[in-house]
Formats: sequence, structure tokens, C-alpha cells
Amino acid sequence: MATKVLDSWALIAFFEDEPAASTVEQLLIKAEAGTHRLLLCIVNWGEIYYTTMREVSQESAEKIAGEIANMPIELIGVETDLVLARLAAAFKARNKLSYADAFAAALAKLKNAELVTGDREFKALEGQIKIAWLGSDPPAE
Repeated sequence: MATKVLDSWALIAFFEDEPAASTVEQLLIKAEAGTHRLLLCIVNWGEIYYTTMREVSQESAEKIAGEIANMPIELIGVETDLVLARLAAAFKARNKLSYADAFAAALAKLKNAELVTGDREFKALEGQIKIAWLGSDPPAE
């Protein structure tokens, strides 16, 4: 079973029906069928929530949170996972990316999974983690 880590970029693209939404939808279908395992770090869940709350409304953020809860996505917590937190901190210290993105990258690394994203901040991590770019090519710098 293939394991994939979803970045907030991927799920926001899905909810906003952007061009990458169909690819994310296919991953969700595969996860529902049991051929893929989809992971989402709780830090990235929070990023989706606050972005939606800030850009739309708290009501919309709650609606999306409910939809994610019903998707075949496993939420991964960080409350006592010092290995995950340490690796995320190291990614943040050594690369130009957000702290939330560092957690997505660390989760992908620890689970030996592909990170599904279209966020160009992750270009700096090519060669350190596996990345499944949403779109035809990795984003230009």
C-alpha cells in the first residue's frame, strides 16, 4: 500500500476546486479503496483551518474540518513525538520554508512516504524527501 503525506496546499487546492483538485480526489478514492494510505500532520490541519478562517469565515473552517474528518485521511499528532518535532525543526533551521511545511516534510521523511504538494517552498527539499508534485512539473523557482 502506497503511503502519501498531504500538505495543506493539496487539500486547499481540493476544497477550492483548483486544477490539482482532480489529482487529490483520485488519491482520496484510492485511499477509500484501501490501495493508498493518506496522512495529514495535525499542524497542517491547523494551517488549513486558520487559512480558511482568515480568508473566508470560521463557519467555513468548521465545515472543512468536518469534511476532512469524514475523509480517508489519518491525522498524525505531534503532542509527544519528539522525533517528528526534532526533524521538523531541523528542516526549518536548514531550509527556507514555513514551520507547518517543515512538519509535512518531516512526516513524509519518517514514514518514507511521498509528500503530495504544489507548494514551491518544498523545492529546497528535493533529494531529501520524496515529492509528488501536483501539476505536470515541479514548480519553477
